[in-house]
Amino acid sequence: MVHHLRSGRFLKLSALAAAGAVALSACGGPNLGKENFARTTVPAAGDSAATSGPITDPAVAPAVLRDVLPCQFLDKTAMSPLGTLQGEATASTTQFDSCAAKATDPGGKEIRARVEVGGIVTFVSDKTTGSVGGLPQVEVPDVGDSAGCVVSALTSRDPALGVSFRVDYPGGDACAAGRKLVATAVEKLHNNPQKYTPGPGTLLAVDPCTVLDQSAVDGVVKGGKPRSSGLHSCEWGLIPSVRVTMFPGVAPTEGDGWLKTDVGTPTQAYAKQGTSSGSSCQVKWQHRQWQDDHVEVVQLEYSNSDAQADKDDPCGKTVGLAKQLAGKLPAA
Repeated sequence: MVHHLRSGRFLKLSALAAAGAVALSACGGPNLGKENFARTTVPAAGDSAATSGPITDPAVAPAVLRDVLPCQFLDKTAMSPLGTLQGEATASTTQFDSCAAKATDPGGKEIRARVEVGGIVTFVSDKTTGSVGGLPQVEVPDVGDSAGCVVSALTSRDPALGVSFRVDYPGGDACAAGRKLVATAVEKLHNNPQKYTPGPGTLLAVDPCTVLDQSAVDGVVKGGKPRSSGLHSCEWGLIPSVRVTMFPGVAPTEGDGWLKTDVGTPTQAYAKQGTSSGSSCQVKWQHRQWQDDHVEVVQLEYSNSDAQADKDDPCGKTVGLAKQLAGKLPAA
């Protein structure tokens, strides 16, 4: 199965909702009124340094955030202002930087929250509502009858990345809940946040925008410049384009269109040519063990919607880039 990863997935869904698309349906308990987190109005932000100036806070630099454990922002302490945490916060099995949890408020209503550290933040220009801990706060409520909201603390402007919470809260104020979670998260980031300790050779600390030489990229995407699409993913170009992603997952295997290929790594690499229109290919391999039955995976994807595969050799291009990428990674 082709593993498609897109940073800031829930942010993009919320962005679509805010633009008038159908919002995600929310799961929740019975509507017991709105005595908890009554809806509030957030005044428009002024043109202050905190909301419009450069972001230079060392506590939220990408190199620092890459190692941060996301589930600490949805643990019992973080969720207690909203209600009672149900079970434990659950780390994503396909992202290093995401975690989800649910709680029950004092009125019995269910609150579902998901955090993404360092994901893409949308609508920064017109949805910045103020600041939190010296960082711009961006708030994107769902439209229509949906009960969700995405609240983010912006950690960089170009690209717009942040620590973001997607909250679904039927019968309550999801944006108010999100603001509480963001405030707690920013405070933690400034006070010795918990970090992963995976040991040497991990992909966690790797800046994905530094793993391809420009000369190698130019051979596939002429003039393509790296742009971060998250803490663990980077893209070059638009059409054609190249994307590098690093994530936890099951060990890649042969089958379902994936074929063995050689990119010079100690572990077996696999390639899969796209079957839709245009020309595309993906190459991935296991870098090292992660946690339990999951491993650290490196994936490189090439896509060109203006070309035909039989004339473009997409997997030849992708494998060639993957060989160069493999040589830039830390020894596992």
